Amino acid sequence: MTTYLITGANRGIGLEYCRQLQQRGATVIAVCRQSSADLDGLGVTVLSGIDLTQDNAVADLVHRLQGAPLDGLINNAGILESVSLDHLHLDSIRRQFEVNALAPLRLTQALLPNLKAGSKVVLMTSRMGSIGDNTSGGSYGYRMSKVALSMAGKSLAHDLKPRGIAVAILHPGLVQTRMTGFTANGISPEVSVQGLLARIDELNLENTGTFWHAQGEVLPW
Repeated sequence: MTTYLITGANRGIGLEYCRQLQQRGATVIAVCRQSSADLDGLGVTVLSGIDLTQDNAVADLVHRLQGAPLDGLINNAGILESVSLDHLHLDSIRRQFEVNALAPLRLTQALLPNLKAGSKVVLMTSRMGSIGDNTSGGSYGYRMSKVALSMAGKSLAHDLKPRGIAVAILHPGLVQTRMTGFTANGISPEVSVQGLLARIDELNLENTGTFWHAQGEVLPW
């Protein structure tokens, strides 16, 4: 039986990851700041009260895991705040860097003792973090933080390959979640996670560090 730890697990894509992995028969460890009725109803292991931007909270999570081996670490937690050139809120940009870029790197480093050869690390980035795909500008904090996350993922892919650990850098598509205002143009979390899990299944040491769309397209940096 495989064991996956998912952050940002209380709603949206994170919740759907938990649901589909549990349906596969995996042991699921759901990490979040605050749980939800939907998450509690799944019957997975929920570790709440974890703010991944805080060193002491990450240390508490490591302690609560008690060395449990992980086959997969899915760094899903993230935030989106609107920052335009006319309203350049630097505190918001810093906050998005902390949550979207630094927290996944901090957690991955902290959980290295729980990972082993054959384990997989997933970073949930965004197509909005593609420099080559940016045709509209704006969204400074989100775009910049996701570029930083993707670069962290590329470095992790190199650094973890000798340990036999592969890294995926994944864009979920435009998904109907609270983060996107449940956009009518988006796909459901169910469809998104089906594609994301297919990419994770395909992940190996030969394609580690690839920036993928959930549906399989390799995205430009």
